[in-house]
Amino acid sequence: MKLVIQRVARASVSVAGKVVGRCERGLCILVGVTHGDTEANADWLAEKTANLRVFEDEAGKMNRSLLEIGGGALVVSQFTLYGDVRKGRRPSFVDAAPPDVAAPLVARYADALRLLGVSVETGVFGALMRVEIHNDGPVTLILEHP
Repeated sequence: MKLVIQRVARASVSVAGKVVGRCERGLCILVGVTHGDTEANADWLAEKTANLRVFEDEAGKMNRSLLEIGGGALVVSQFTLYGDVRKGRRPSFVDAAPPDVAAPLVARYADALRLLGVSVETGVFGALMRVEIHNDGPVTLILEHP
C-alpha cells in the first residue's frame, strides 16, 4: 500500500456534484493498493498515520499528531498511485491491485484509523471523484509499508 498524506486546513471529495466526504483541520490521504498487500499492512499504515507528528506545537515545530490535535481524515482511494510512466506516454496500472482486492483494504485502512480514535470520512471507491484540498504548509508525505 502507498499513501500520499497531505496536511490540510480542510478537504472534501464530491461525486456527481455532491459532497460525500470532508474534513476540517487534519489529513487528506490518498490510498493506493498493490498486489500482495494485506490487512496487516493497512493496520500498520493506519497506526503510523494517526501518530505522525506533522502538526505544529506552540513553538512552531512539527511535534503533534493527528490524534493529539483531534483532527479528521479524508481517505480517498487512488489506484493511480501505482501508475508506471517509465515507458511510453500512457501510464500502466498493472501494479495496482484489482478492485475486488483494493476496495476492502482501503476500507480496512479507514476502519483502522477509526478504531484508533480518528474521525474519518471517505470517497466512493471506483467513482469519478473531485477532491478539493486546502493544503496546510504545504506538507505532503509519501508513506509505504516497508
